[in-house]
Formats: sequence, C-alpha cells, structure tokens
Amino acid sequence: MRRLTRSGPAARPSPERVRAPRRPGNLPAELNRFIGRGDELAALARELASARLVTLTGLGGVGKSRLAGQSAAILQDRFCDGVWLVELASLREAHLLDHAVAEVLAPAGYGGRPVRAALCEHLADRELLLVLDGYEHLVDACAELTAELLRRAPGLRVLAAGRRPLGVGGERIVPLAPMNTADARALFADRAASVVAGFTVGPSDEAAVGELCDRLDGIPLALELAAGRLRALSVSQVLHRLDDRFRLLTGNARGALPRHQTLRTAIGWSHELCTPAERLLWARLSVFAGQFDLEAAEYVCSGPELPADELLDVLAELVAQSVLVREETAAGVRYRMLDTVRAYGAGWLAATADGERLRRRHRDWYLGLATWCELDWFSPRQAEIAARIEAELPNLRVALEQSLQSPADSHLGQYLAGTLWFYWVACGRLAEGRHWLDRALELESDHDDARMKALWVAGYVAVLQGDTVAALGSLQRCRDEAERTGNATAAAYALQRTGCLALVCDDMPRAEELLRRALRHYREVGELSITVLMGQVELAMALTFQGELADAVRLCEGVLEVCEDHGERWTLAYAQFVLACAAWSRGDGGRARALLEKCLAIEHSFGDLLGAVLAIELLAQVTLGEGDAAEAAVLQGAAARLWSSVGLPLFGSRHFHQPHAQCAEQARERLGSERYEHCLRVGGRLDLDAAVARALRSAGPDSAGRPALRRTAPGTNEPAASPSASGGETAG
Repeated sequence: MRRLTRSGPAARPSPERVRAPRRPGNLPAELNRFIGRGDELAALARELASARLVTLTGLGGVGKSRLAGQSAAILQDRFCDGVWLVELASLREAHLLDHAVAEVLAPAGYGGRPVRAALCEHLADRELLLVLDGYEHLVDACAELTAELLRRAPGLRVLAAGRRPLGVGGERIVPLAPMNTADARALFADRAASVVAGFTVGPSDEAAVGELCDRLDGIPLALELAAGRLRALSVSQVLHRLDDRFRLLTGNARGALPRHQTLRTAIGWSHELCTPAERLLWARLSVFAGQFDLEAAEYVCSGPELPADELLDVLAELVAQSVLVREETAAGVRYRMLDTVRAYGAGWLAATADGERLRRRHRDWYLGLATWCELDWFSPRQAEIAARIEAELPNLRVALEQSLQSPADSHLGQYLAGTLWFYWVACGRLAEGRHWLDRALELESDHDDARMKALWVAGYVAVLQGDTVAALGSLQRCRDEAERTGNATAAAYALQRTGCLALVCDDMPRAEELLRRALRHYREVGELSITVLMGQVELAMALTFQGELADAVRLCEGVLEVCEDHGERWTLAYAQFVLACAAWSRGDGGRARALLEKCLAIEHSFGDLLGAVLAIELLAQVTLGEGDAAEAAVLQGAAARLWSSVGLPLFGSRHFHQPHAQCAEQARERLGSERYEHCLRVGGRLDLDAAVARALRSAGPDSAGRPALRRTAPGTNEPAASPSASGGETAG
C-alpha cells in the first residue's frame, strides 16, 4: 500500500516554524536570570579566542560554575561540534575520571578498549569546547587527562572551573573575584523578588541591602542564601544575624548541588581539600584583618608545627586554592582573606585554644611596625610609610583593640595610639586618632612614658581640632607627669604643643615664648626631628601674625633647607604655607599662589585634610585678589565642607579667621548675596579630590592653568565659572 504524502506549498512548514539546526552539546537550561559579570564574560571570551585551556578559579560559592556555563552558552556557535559540560563535583574516584568524560562525550565503541584512547580518537578531528566543572579534588588526574586530550585533539578547547589552577602548560588563568557592589545588589534583589512577591529595594532598605552585600563579600552563593531567608525575616533582621553567618545561611533548594546547600559546606569543601599544614595556616591567618604581607604572616603564624622557612610554600598553596587573594598594592605584594573565609578559619582557631597567643603575636608585630614607621617618618620614605600604614590600618585597629581589652596591656594601647601620631595628624585621621587616644587614656597604667606620649599626642590632636579645653587638659597633665618623673623630652613636647594651642587661641606673645623655650630644649639635647621642624613652622606662624615677616621667612627657609636635605615633604608643605602667608601679607600674590599650589599638592598626596583646607582657604583670598570673586567663593564653600571633617573651622581663631572674613565680605560685595551664596553651594558640593583639583587649576583669570573666567555670563548678571571637577557644575 502506497503511503500518501502531501505535496505543494501546504506541505512546507511556515517560516516562523523554521529553526536553525541546534549545535550538539549538553549545556543545561538555566532556572533563573544571570546577573552582571559583563567584564568577566568578556575576559573569558578573549582568553578562549587565543588559548586552548582557560581555567576559571575562585573561592567556593563565588559563581564559577554559573559563569563558566554562561560563557560556554554565549560561545557555543564558535564550535561546530558543540559545547559539552562534565560536572565532576560528585565524582570521588580519580580512576573514574576518564569514564565520567566518556559518559558525556559518548565516543563510539569505547566499551571494548581503553577509555582514554577512545576519547583521544573521538576528539582528534572535532572542534569542540569541553567544560570541566568542580575538578579541584581530582586536580592531578584532571590535569593529566586535559594535557593529553589537548595534545591529541588540535580542535579541542577546554574551559575548566575550579578552586585552583590545573597547572598544565599553556593554561590561562582567570581568577574570579566576588561581585562588585552594583552587581551584588542586583543579584540579591532579583533572588529576593523570587522569594517575596513584589520585593524591591526601596529607600528604607537601600542602606541595609548595601551593608548586607558588603558583609557577605559579594559572594553570589551567600547572597542567594541570604535572599532565601527573606521568607521569614526582613533584610534588617538578616543583617543583624550575620555574626553567625554559617548557621544563618543555609538553604533547602531541591536539586541544588550539596556543596551549594549551605555557606558552611561551600567553604568547608575548600577546607577539606587542604593539607593539615594549610588548614593550620588558614586558622592562624584569621587573626589578620584586611591585607597583610608575608613578613607579618611569618612572624605571627610560624611555630614548631609550621616553621617560618616553610610558611611561604604553604601560603602559596592557599593562594592557589583561592583561600587567599594576592594583591598588588602601593605597599607591595599583600594577601587578603574574604570575611567569610576568615570567619571559617576563626572557628577552627577557636577550637585549637591557641587564639589568644596568636592575637598577642599579631599585636606585637604591629607595635613593632608602628615604631619603625614613626622613626622612619623623617625620611624620603614618607609617601611609602603613609601607604603602608593606610594598608595596615585594619590590622592596627585590631592591635589597638587587643591592647585595650586587658588592664595589664593598657600601656601598650597608649604607646601604640601615641606612636601613630604622624598618621592621625598627617594623613587626615584626626577624629579616629582622638577616638583611640581617649580610650587608651581612660585606662590606668603604671608605664609613665607610654602614658605621657599618649597625653601630648592627644593634646596635639585636640589643638588641631580646635578643642581648647581638651587640649589644655591633656597637655597640662603631660607636663605635670613629666616634671614628676623627670622626663625632659615629654615636657618639651607638651611645651611645644601648648605653644601651638596659644597660637590658635590668638595669644601670640605666649605662643612665641613657649615655642622658643621648646626649641631651645631641642637644641640643648641635640634633637632634630619633624617635631622640631614643626615647632619652627609654628613659631614662624606666630611671628607672621605679629607682623615680623622677615624673621618668619628666615625660619621657614631654614626648615625648607633641612627638609630638602632629608627628603622630608610633609613639614616642608607647612613651611610653604607660612611662606605663602608672608608673601600674601607683603602683597606678592603670584609667589603666594606658587607656594600654595606646591603645598596643596603635597598635603593632598598624604590625605592631610587640615593642611589642604588651610591652603584652599588662602587660595580663595589669592583668587579674589586676582579679580575672580566667583571662584574665590567656590573655594570658600569647598573649604567649609572640609572643615566639617577636621574640626572647628579655622580653629575658632581670630587671627586665622580674619582674612577669611575679609575675603567673604569682599566677594559678597562684588557678587551680591544671592550669587555669592550660590557659589558657596557649588563649592560645598565638591569632595576633597574635586576641591583640590579645582583649587590647583584656579591660577587666575589669565592663567594657562585653566580657562579664563568671564566676569558675567553673556546676557545675564550671573558669574560664569569654569567647569568644576565634580562633573562640570559652574559657579554661575
């Protein structure tokens, strides 16, 4: 019987039903939306275009599997024989690896001969992308198989995703970091919306969601598990329970891989893959906060079970397994643990009952570091030291906290808080320095030298913040204790800072007398330090306010000479500021501007808010003198914002405030109140970087430093200022 067939146009499928032939492969369909990772997808595409083996490495839960799958799906049209995924997380026996790959690729007739040979023959003439996911527990066997397949199959490319590199020749490694802030928030919001209908991140939740994403290090698995908790908790409640994140962040999603069911399991899988020495170092490294360097790790974490000369190799393995992150910084090569990894290690450290000893060793290392940095501050290495202390700040905070927990160690906290004076003062950390100094001085201590150091530093910081009462109290206590104990050096330091207090309190004769006495003492004992040089600068400032400009200039020029000889920059900038004040008082605006621009550039490089805002204040006066009232008002507005982060504006001093008031009065008179206030608001929206950039290009209306400012905008009475560094806003 003949089969009846339909012919003609009606037999053809409609155009909308025609589909392109599907590439071979086995990539699973995704169950939810892929979020972010645009840069990482582009990086994988570039590497796979030029390399035959690309390995995506990263911590458990950071999203390697999902990213590898997404990348493979995007690139599958490049491979005529398709993209094939081999999931190896559940495979426990290395000798079954070849069989696991063969089950996916299904080479013809491999049942009766060696599987490896069948795989090589099957792939020999194919153009194919093989994705190996979750291989880290089989790394040696997987590396051997991958190397042989790549040698035998020139059209093969491999994308591997695991917690460490394979170590095969020609391998390109793409480390996968946690999500950036924007992507992390987007992922959390998306997954939360699938749990709580209609969920959106509104104004009331925005801060809590941001903090949640930050505290979870942007780890996708942690964010998804946290979103799952919204079935029963609010965002704020989840955030408040993160101190026990491993207990909180569990899930029961059906079909999820076991290692993705809880955060503890994801991190614990990495722990299981470590050797005993690697586990021990992981636990001990948990005492660090933020970044740390090799020398610190060797001192703090070494011991009989982990000799210092073997620690580097163990640490390198933790880097290879993505437990540690290696980073290039201004302070050199450093290492870092994500908070979630650190918390896991801290749990193991607590179980060893060795935590207190490790925390003391950590504190001792950073006491030594702070001491060395203080001694080396008077050197050409100031920028290096500032960068080092900035990088070490989280660890220094931990060391301070450790020192202040026990009355027996209170002197160490006082010493450390005082030793960091150069950082508190020179690097824009006055408020934080005051916090630690006040806490340290609340504790009793029988170590006089440490307490007196903390006292004069606390007084110094309070002077710069304009807190006269606190400054006087701390400095007087220091002088009394120095007299009682016969500590002449502490007495001189307190005397100098008391002279500085008189300077900002407008008692110029007393400031001059106290500062000269302190300087005489320094000469008698042969001391030359930044403290001595700053005393000369402070004396020069007092002389400037008294109209003794020649003596002030002579003092500051001497400071410049010493600073140049020693490569010192921070005190040099303050000397330049006083010289600029003297030049401005003499009517030499050009020299004043040149000195102030050098001063401001240096102060900004250190992050010294006080030095920067003083320079900007004086630059506003210079700018007004150049005929640009609008720009002068903008700079005054920028300075007003900066003072809020420093302390009492212009120390509450009549001498410091009078030029500011004159500048404001004249600018308001020239511009009118409405225009002047507008310019102040423009300046008030500039952050430090933008304010400095604006001040440094404010070289006068006819200068090449920035475009000339018209006195008014065409057709209006509004001033037309140059675009600001905050995104083009003008003073007009």
